[in-house]
Amino acid sequence: MSLSKQDIADLVRIENQLNSIKTMHARFLQVSSNGTYSEGQIYLSRPGRMRIEYDPPVLVTVIADGSSLIYIDKEMDQVTAVLLSLTPAELLLRNDLSLVSDEILVTGFKRSPGGIRISLVKADDPLEGQLTLIFSDAPLELRKWAITDAQGVKTTVS
Repeated sequence: MSLSKQDIADLVRIENQLNSIKTMHARFLQVSSNGTYSEGQIYLSRPGRMRIEYDPPVLVTVIADGSSLIYIDKEMDQVTAVLLSLTPAELLLRNDLSLVSDEILVTGFKRSPGGIRISLVKADDPLEGQLTLIFSDAPLELRKWAITDAQGVKTTVS
């Protein structure tokens, strides 16, 4: 993908804004491509740590502990862990995110009135999944992200 000087300037601005976030707590609404939706709380502590707690009736908690992404399903009494580095979530949880680097490929960049949307994949394994970040532009704030996993399931978090 070819980026203009303005696109690169916006990527650097976004990079600086994301790198300034060390901790975050927010309510969220999540919608999946299969039509399900849920709400809850997200806690982020960069680098590497995140906790997602869903509101009932969803009995799921997702935890990133710095090395693994752990999915806890209380209803099924099941715990699944995968290396954080194998997930698109790792991009958001890096200590220093560099959007203009050899490690990350920008696969989409769209500027619209009042917003910027960028899509990213890891350069070493682009089929692992895609992360799309949606920002308001004035002020620059992360408003939403969408993760499309290797199976093509898209989950959007606002």
